[in-house]
Formats: sequence, C-alpha cells, structure tokens
Amino acid sequence: MRILDVGCGINKLPGAVGIDRNPASRADVLVDVDRLPYPFRNASFDKLQAIHVIEHVSDVIRTVEEWRRLVRVGGEVFIVTPHYTDFSSFCDPTHRWHLNSFSLRYFGEDNAGYGYYSTARFQEISCRVKLLSLWRYMGFEWAVNSSRRFRRFWEHYLCYVVRGKVIEWRLRAI
Repeated sequence: MRILDVGCGINKLPGAVGIDRNPASRADVLVDVDRLPYPFRNASFDKLQAIHVIEHVSDVIRTVEEWRRLVRVGGEVFIVTPHYTDFSSFCDPTHRWHLNSFSLRYFGEDNAGYGYYSTARFQEISCRVKLLSLWRYMGFEWAVNSSRRFRRFWEHYLCYVVRGKVIEWRLRAI
C-alpha cells in the first residue's frame, strides 16, 4: 500500500512517502503544499493523510482537488484539523482557515447545492469530532458523533458552549 503523508513534519507515518516544505522535517520529498501540482503521477497512492495541514493551505478547494488527483479511486484520505471553536484554531498565526465538521461537504453528495465549485468527489466514510475534555467526560462527544443530524444541531446551536477540539475525516475517493 502506497501512502502519502502530506505535511509530515518530524512525525512521518512509518512506511509512507512524506512531503513537507521544511528541510528539518523527515520528508522524503521537499514540497511546498501550496505549489500545485505535487511531483507525483495521478492515482499514485492508495491512502493520503494530512494531519493539521488543511488549515494552513492557501486554497482549500484546490488542495483537496490535488489530494483527490493523487489517490486512486477507492483510496482513502484522512484529514485532521482543529475545530473552529477550539483555541488552537485561532492562536496559531499560520492558520488560514477555521473549519467545522461540514466544511468538506462540497466534495460529497451532500454538497448543499455547492458541488459546482469542484469536480473532485469523495464519499464520507466518517467524520468524528473530538471535544474538549470536560465535554467528552460528560458524554457530549458521543452525542455529537452519534448522528449527522445531531452533529448539525450541535454545529448550529451548541458548539460555542460545548466546544470542539479536533475534526477527523475519513474520505473515500470516488
């Protein structure tokens, strides 16, 4: 299985091809993730992971399109980013985007009528929101992740009180 670890930093996934722009990282290939396309052929990878990367890119839509180009049909993309209500989303001055658990809907069937922004398509395997410890221990994390409908209610009405920490998406390239 060929895996691409985008923005691998010093914690590159063992066995993966790591890319990062920092020469002090453990990257196999030095790549500025904002300079598209990356130096790989179409459908070169079975899996791609981007952990705490998407909030740093200059263009989310073009970047996700590039990730789709690199992953074969049926391949998986794993994305992790801070939830926009978490302190870490705003305390890092290199964060350009502050996302919620529905931010990547443009690329799926439930694109809210905005699917024309991109032709890249993914099926959402899972979307998991991790909450701050207090709320997790009180059972709110389970409730938020129990159904898409409740998660939407939480995003609309409760997330500024019951604050999110991290969002993890698993997407299948279609």
